[in-house]
Amino acid sequence: MVSLEFAFLQLSGCRSNISSQKLAFAERPPAPGAIVEVATEVFTAIIARERESRPLVIMAERGVIKTNYRYLAACRGFVFYTKSADSLMLPGYVDIITVRKIWVPG
Repeated sequence: MVSLEFAFLQLSGCRSNISSQKLAFAERPPAPGAIVEVATEVFTAIIARERESRPLVIMAERGVIKTNYRYLAACRGFVFYTKSADSLMLPGYVDIITVRKIWVPG
């Protein structure tokens, strides 16, 4: 969705009053698929079914006092998301990328 501010500036041909970050965000292509939040048991079952394709899991560890873990994995056009108080024991055939933060729109 394009903000009214961006739409006005685009129509008037003047982009000098909008920050480059807002402009880049407004012009980004829509993300394909959907993010689906599932229970950790469902997430690990989805990963297990994708064994032949060597699934890729994105993991972030967060928390200062209490650590929690967030995971993302893509399967059949959807991105599956789960969070857990404990680190998931993922099989050895899973490729894991550790990132600083996972942000899921709420």
